[in-house]
Amino acid sequence: MIHSASDDTAIDVAIIGAGFAGLNAARELEKRGLRVQVLEARDRVGGRSRPGQLNGVTIDTGGQWVGVGHERLTRLAQEAGAALVPQYGKGRKVLQVDGKARTYTGLIPPVSPRALIEMQLALVALRHLQKKVDAARPWESALAPLDNETLASWQKRWLRSRGARAIFDIGVRAVFCARPGQLSMLHFLSYLAANHSFDYLISAEGGAQAATVQGGMHQLTTHLARQLRTPVLLEAPVMRLEQSDTGVVVTHGKGTLRATRVIVAMAPSMARKIAGDPVHTARDKLGERMPMGSVIKCLVAYATPFWREQGLSGEFVSDTAPFSPVFDHSPADGSCGILVGFFDGPEALRWSGDPDGRRRAVIESLVAAFGPAAATPVDYIDHDWIADPWSEGCYVGLPAPGALTELGRALRAPHGRVHWAGTETATAWTGYIEGALASGEAAAQEVALALQAER
Repeated sequence: MIHSASDDTAIDVAIIGAGFAGLNAARELEKRGLRVQVLEARDRVGGRSRPGQLNGVTIDTGGQWVGVGHERLTRLAQEAGAALVPQYGKGRKVLQVDGKARTYTGLIPPVSPRALIEMQLALVALRHLQKKVDAARPWESALAPLDNETLASWQKRWLRSRGARAIFDIGVRAVFCARPGQLSMLHFLSYLAANHSFDYLISAEGGAQAATVQGGMHQLTTHLARQLRTPVLLEAPVMRLEQSDTGVVVTHGKGTLRATRVIVAMAPSMARKIAGDPVHTARDKLGERMPMGSVIKCLVAYATPFWREQGLSGEFVSDTAPFSPVFDHSPADGSCGILVGFFDGPEALRWSGDPDGRRRAVIESLVAAFGPAAATPVDYIDHDWIADPWSEGCYVGLPAPGALTELGRALRAPHGRVHWAGTETATAWTGYIEGALASGEAAAQEVALALQAER
């Protein structure tokens, strides 16, 4: 079951947020025999994973990929009886730079020899720098001064050619849903350190987009929720936390409850909106300076995956088309062809609030990439994560320059009886569902030890 009624009885732990982090924390705590209540503002579980239907196929309008090394997520899929499907990648990819499209194979798109050399040297330099940063405590690194530098300023020094800058910008926007000028260089390096490398982050084969879950990612959070002894309380946004020496009173949309400890499993930018006493904590200030990336996810169905007949993989990246990157997300049974892609960063902000306009922009981008056959889809769906009231963006919170060194210590440190979870707090696989699962485990262990010490 997922729904339940509220009462005013005391419990051991209240968990705010029914995404992967919150649900995994709840499961771990229930295994220890603790009384747990998960509260969720939405009318569903899943957080930044979200289901949808397209041409009769269940798809993900939120997080969907399982990366190589995402062991917790892989085990969870096996436990739920869901198969992992390798990301389709057979054939040539399409690159569009300055409005001109060309095809290629491999990781690095075709650019000038100078741009290729610059890109290779930049990737080597990044791998060298990320080794000097502890992803758990980047503010203690010898490279901490880089928190006051943006990725754009570093990029300007290393990438001088137009082609190299274009390819790097495409990759950064695809991963962070933001421009290089918005990103702290220290945060960028700590993110790489938590996720192998920049190469890994932008790769399907052997990388972060290696596989998808047949039947959709959302079924895994539904599986977690159904395992809980106490059902998740939906449509119960938490408005206020009031701490005392013995517990926390949680005020939510369906009443109140009393808990000995609380785990807030939300992005910092959303968590700061919960009122409390005192309200002006370092964690609140960090949330103010850690906005979400900007992204709109779109999926388009066709009668067949026609691009495969052209020898194309369905992967498309562009520095000029508003809709990029794009991947093949066609069902294994061949019932139709599906392309999935994104408006990210500035393009997402431009098209947010204009569903008709962005649908036209999607089709125009796909026609430019794959030809006239892309002009006649049989179905379409999208989700504007910027306009989502309980996310206000995706995929992950992005510390502004200077925020980590000034406020980063508050990211995971408990505030009295309030503890934190969510992919932003993970020390490995930050920004991914794997990181969310790990953060739930870490928060559960932290809370269990705190409760044990009090007894």
